[in-house]
Amino acid sequence: MKITNVRVTHVNVPLDAPFWWTAGLYGGASKSIIEVETDEGVVGLGEAPWWHFGEVIEAEIAPALIGADPLDIAECEARCVPPWQITANTGENAASVAFGAVELALWDIRGKVFGMPLYKLLGGAVRKDIPFSEYFAFRPTQDGAGGEMTPEAIVDYCLRMREQHGSTIFEGKLIMGDPELEIRTVRMLREALGEKAQIKLDSNMQWSLTTARWVLREIEPFNIRNYEDPVATFEEIAALRQHSRIPFSTHVPDLRRAVALGTPDYFVCNFAALGGLSKTLKFIAACEAMGKGFWCYSNDLGIMTSAYLHVVAATPWITEASQSLFRWQIGDVIKDGPFRQTGNTVRVPEGNGLGVELDPTAMTRWAGHFAEHGPMGHFSDPINPGRYRRLPLS
Repeated sequence: MKITNVRVTHVNVPLDAPFWWTAGLYGGASKSIIEVETDEGVVGLGEAPWWHFGEVIEAEIAPALIGADPLDIAECEARCVPPWQITANTGENAASVAFGAVELALWDIRGKVFGMPLYKLLGGAVRKDIPFSEYFAFRPTQDGAGGEMTPEAIVDYCLRMREQHGSTIFEGKLIMGDPELEIRTVRMLREALGEKAQIKLDSNMQWSLTTARWVLREIEPFNIRNYEDPVATFEEIAALRQHSRIPFSTHVPDLRRAVALGTPDYFVCNFAALGGLSKTLKFIAACEAMGKGFWCYSNDLGIMTSAYLHVVAATPWITEASQSLFRWQIGDVIKDGPFRQTGNTVRVPEGNGLGVELDPTAMTRWAGHFAEHGPMGHFSDPINPGRYRRLPLS
């Protein structure tokens, strides 16, 4: 079997309403969908975490893979990714992330060739119902969706998710630059949801160390399950540990520093950003050896989400709910997508490989959105259009 073509399609999938985070209003995802074609008619699917890595795939990765054996992942990587000494000296890791998106498609091919779901290739399922959190944030109204711009509205939204979908795991961003607003919202959430619900927070490095000490002191009585990136550095998180028992997580996958400093406690990562599924499995194993937890990123489309489902199904160490924006995604590129949880969980797909198929109509729609509007920016500041939001470190 040989690789004959690597097709890259840029897509936008908007959210039903944008939400506030540190850089402004986030309105949706711009991704690159990868199709690795073979001379035996087997096609593997991959997903790049950001659209511009698709351009790297088109320019560098795809030409290098033509004629390669898709089942020989090590050989494929050697064709595409420089030795680690190169990336360490140059700081250029785009090839690693881009290959990580393609490598997902190679695993999909492997499962299809061997006639089994990915989780069986990884050793079998220790669980098949995979937990994900509901997400909340301050969201302006857009086309009848959103409108959660007060603590009361966020509480009402979470109560509605519990009533409609059986959700009891909630994670959210309360990123308006106002610590008192965050404290008040958390207090109201705990009072409304009761003691058994999980509440997780994500600050995207919003606070100064001084303000973070104050915020964590005030919210600690409300049994916060986890607080992600409350401050900008691991050293500052280590300083916070002296004042708070709340567990911390981060998107920054620096295990050595986390072990040396004793914190953060968890890593929250996208598989392609770690260099692919193979490297992710090694990273998770190292986390287990060092006593650090792991769960999966949010705002991915159905291809990457399927990979999350399979890996968590096959990995006993991953016990916490992963992030999700499923409820806000108005579409996907896979048939029957997007995934959405019921009773906090999504069932792992049972089809061969990743167990998902592209929806041609959806691909045409969302590729057309990208072609017409360009990529969706990670920011939109109504006060300063075209600029990233600048939150003061309160």
